[in-house]
Amino acid sequence: DVQLQASGGGFVQAGGSLRLSCAASGFSFNDYAVAWFRQAPGEGREAVSTIFNSDGRTYYANSVKGRFTISSDNVENVVYLQMNSLKPEDTAVYYCAAFRGHLLPNRASEYDYWGQGTQVTVSS
Repeated sequence: DVQLQASGGGFVQAGGSLRLSCAASGFSFNDYAVAWFRQAPGEGREAVSTIFNSDGRTYYANSVKGRFTISSDNVENVVYLQMNSLKPEDTAVYYCAAFRGHLLPNRASEYDYWGQGTQVTVSS
């Protein structure tokens, strides 16, 4: 069975850090790209960052550039999202998702697999 298990969320004060993990199983990890999305209450789902496991390309939303870093452990099949200098507007449920391809998808519906969310709350 395909599984994407997101973890690492929590409560942190503004300026703090958290590291999210997305543990993948059941598919050819190195053939897939993994993305982190987030969804705040009343908002749409926003793509935060993506890493292509095949060649290491990474992408970031403008809102998190310079603060978040995505990385991948291709042995353990885990993707991490290191989040530094957190702001209250980063508060959301964070999801990881995977797709097989070489071009960055335009829509969330293009992703093949989704994990459950992990809550990140940043207080001011």
